[in-house]
Amino acid sequence: MNQTLQQIADDYWEHRLRTFPTSALMMGDHRYGDRMERATRIDEDAVVGDLRAFASAAEQIDPAELTVDERISREVLLYVTRTEADDIESRRAELAVNPEVGFQAMLPVMVPQFPIVEPEHADQLVGKYEGIGRLFREMADRLRQGVASGRVPTAALAQKTVEQIDGLDVEAALTATRSPQSFGDAEAASWMERLVAAIRQHVVPGLQQFRDTIADEVVPVGRSLEEPGLCWLPGGEEAYARTVTRHTSLDKDPEEIHQIGLAQIDALAGEYRALGGEALGTSDLSEIFGRLRDDPTLHFDGGPPIVAASEQAMAKAKGAMADWFGTLPQSDCVVAETQTGPVAFYFRPADDGSRPGTFFVNTSDPSGWGTFEIEAMAYHEGIPGHHLQLAISQELEGVPDFRRHAFIAAYSEGWGLYTERLADEMGLYSGPLERMGMLSADSMRAGRLVVDTGLHAMGWSRQKAIDFMAENSPMAVGKIEGEIDRYIGMPGQALSYMLGRLEIQRLRSEAEDAMGEGFDIKRFHDVVLGSGLVPLPTLARLVREWAA
Repeated sequence: MNQTLQQIADDYWEHRLRTFPTSALMMGDHRYGDRMERATRIDEDAVVGDLRAFASAAEQIDPAELTVDERISREVLLYVTRTEADDIESRRAELAVNPEVGFQAMLPVMVPQFPIVEPEHADQLVGKYEGIGRLFREMADRLRQGVASGRVPTAALAQKTVEQIDGLDVEAALTATRSPQSFGDAEAASWMERLVAAIRQHVVPGLQQFRDTIADEVVPVGRSLEEPGLCWLPGGEEAYARTVTRHTSLDKDPEEIHQIGLAQIDALAGEYRALGGEALGTSDLSEIFGRLRDDPTLHFDGGPPIVAASEQAMAKAKGAMADWFGTLPQSDCVVAETQTGPVAFYFRPADDGSRPGTFFVNTSDPSGWGTFEIEAMAYHEGIPGHHLQLAISQELEGVPDFRRHAFIAAYSEGWGLYTERLADEMGLYSGPLERMGMLSADSMRAGRLVVDTGLHAMGWSRQKAIDFMAENSPMAVGKIEGEIDRYIGMPGQALSYMLGRLEIQRLRSEAEDAMGEGFDIKRFHDVVLGSGLVPLPTLARLVREWAA
């Protein structure tokens, strides 16, 4: 590899591991296992400066002097450093109150996934817990800065976060980690005593300060639910433009994205009507949505059946994947139940093999899950979705580490959504009702294009966004409300799914037209997955060069 580019890539990756030590730990890198992320404005400014320097150095390298793979590395490096720096400079840490995916919500999910294998790893965790308490205090300080600058979250979501923290058993959540196998009973008990002491002395007071800051200083001045989007804040239009670029890697303005979403909603209506007779005995759209949303026989009443159905879907996908992919992941993928966080999400396997790829399904409200939804969800989060994509990326040889572990939302989520339709081609859906679940998932992702831009660029109220999703999807209203709150707290992220899926489908169609009978679906998938996660313009170039 070009020595200068290799050095920039290595320096950037080492910088990222130091800056995000929890991510490093989840990968199985324990060098910073006793550290925690920082949230101060000073630390943010330092990170932005470093990212700008990496981007400037990569920009000065002439791509004409690089190999094909080195050119990919340069493009990915420029994209991730520039868009991350831009996003940090939007100072959304001043608004970071989110009951759906906030740090306090994800902490109970992350802790059991920490790969605590050796005694020194256990010792490091005590220091990390001290850092968690500090991080909560720093997050509280950032919220105060937001209040001072007139940049505050909505009062309702802030209050919801307070109530969530009040209901969190911190000690139980942070002691749900396994001790090293080499520990005897006495060693394990002693270590747990040290963890509990760190939780009580550092985490609990820090979390309490974070909670009290939200309750006492943020809630009283929080925005109303009539004004939940970035467009209502100073600098909001620029901040939204930056996050749209970061999450889509495409040059599209909010109005264009909004119209794409509306067009997808219209197209889906025809698919529902065509499938409705076979699946539900009706082609009336409102009746279809009503049945899927409200019929208790089409919904779960407990968590274990949801996990079992997810595992059954995964087993089918594992048995079929070799017919559609040339390169297969070496690491396994398992299903886990959770009571917090998003409705479903995926964690990559640890680099050291200590943890398989895991997709989590949130069963806190079992009746919110339709029996028809599970297969599409499992194929998206597991196989052939995120697990194939992210595990294969980690297992690539001969590419820089930062590319093996990169996360580019439009590519990642676009692939996940693409595989929900691919699973239909693969014959994985059990029947017409499960295929209806595929359409339901599409409705949510198409609706996201409309409501995210509506909220953050067009001034929609929270209720208007909820009403749109309820009118144009079979999702339960309670689930819709949680989704809308997620979009309010994570501007732009919801755009990545459908825009990424449409781009991958467009590239596949182009390749099929160009290659005719020479098109091979296994080779196409290997090309899409074979360079790791890349910006969509880079993916387009790779597919076109392969097709030619």
